[in-house]
Amino acid sequence: MSVKNIFSASKDLSIERKKALREFTKSVSINFKNLELLEQAFHHRSFSNENGINRTKNNERLEFLGDSVLGMVTASFLYENLPNDVEGTLAKIKATVVSEKTLEMVALDIGIDKMLILGHGEEVSGGRKKPAILADCVEAVIGAYYIDSGYENAKAFVLSFIIPQIQNVLQDKGEKDYKTLLQEIYQKKYKKCPEYELVKVSGPDHDQTFYVSVHLQGISYGPCSGKNKKDAEQSAAKLAYEELY
Repeated sequence: MSVKNIFSASKDLSIERKKALREFTKSVSINFKNLELLEQAFHHRSFSNENGINRTKNNERLEFLGDSVLGMVTASFLYENLPNDVEGTLAKIKATVVSEKTLEMVALDIGIDKMLILGHGEEVSGGRKKPAILADCVEAVIGAYYIDSGYENAKAFVLSFIIPQIQNVLQDKGEKDYKTLLQEIYQKKYKKCPEYELVKVSGPDHDQTFYVSVHLQGISYGPCSGKNKKDAEQSAAKLAYEELY
């Protein structure tokens, strides 16, 4: 059955969609009183844009709220459980575990990619696997759960996947967000941000490679390559971070 057949702009959800939503909540051990709110968390703006639905009915506002809840829960846990670590260390850990890359992995692990409501254009362009869409949806689900069931329940949900990520970082197994790490240290020391330069793009349109350098205090690091600009920037940031710190 197509997405359009199981999703309605009204508050009415099909029996099949309600079943899918309940199965999702069961799989992640949460309980929603308002399934329409959870449905909205999966509703990407591309669908509302294509179908003339009120732009506030997609998941962007819930994502905005969930981002703050995620940050608060993570910061509080780190503060309470790592009493001997300084602010800088806590900030680095937090930046890693709430990064897009980490949230993308969480989204795929709990099956958010299968629940997304996308517009046709986003669907055919691979939106169901795009890191930004997946990470944003995790935050939207957190925001929806906070509204539906309160802070303590939202906190328990966040900790269920954030604690393992924190443990990975503490064991030096986590996926580091080198752009954030580099920016925080560099900004603190020099009061300005690293400058990234797209040096070149090679390859055919369907299989391009991007090359990026990062400039710090007049010194260039790179260029480093990636399959998209963001990955290339991460590689350049990693090179600079590991050489400097």
